[in-house]
Amino acid sequence: MANAFIFHGYGASPDANWFPWLKKELEARGYNVFVPAFPDSNHPDREKWLKHFEQYKKHVNKDTVFVGHSLGAPFILNILEQLNTPIKAAFLVAGFTGPIGPDFDPYVGSISIRDFNWKKIKQNCKKFVIFASDNDPYVPAEKAEELHKLLPSELIIIKRGEHLNAGSGYFTFNELRDAILKA
Repeated sequence: MANAFIFHGYGASPDANWFPWLKKELEARGYNVFVPAFPDSNHPDREKWLKHFEQYKKHVNKDTVFVGHSLGAPFILNILEQLNTPIKAAFLVAGFTGPIGPDFDPYVGSISIRDFNWKKIKQNCKKFVIFASDNDPYVPAEKAEELHKLLPSELIIIKRGEHLNAGSGYFTFNELRDAILKA
């Protein structure tokens, strides 16, 4: 059975945004879906999040897809650096690496502001799809372009999608679901 993981970001939880909807959509199509609740999402810590993910590693295999929103996207990259089993695909939504601004960097830095092992990341996932908005108030649009240049990826820009979250009206996300099903 194919497994899917949905990773929340800073200040979020498994019940946020389009996560419950996507979980239900993928389960209806035969996926086993995991939506981990990472500790203290208002003060994310890379080591604590990686330790929390350890309990899920047994479900990661060649048919697994990862979906990450906002800080969940660079967290996926952290996981891919450490895996010994390549996954099928990763979907990075409103994602980034490096600094995004003084309001967030102190909180997200341990996960996103670091030297990534891009070679290992690419070895552990051959298909990347990046979803970004042209008017995201939190993640500058050029961050999606940076990721696109670093990874063998498809870049999908959504016009006026803001942060592609519930605050932007995203309680469902058909384009993302369809991309996952095509992977």
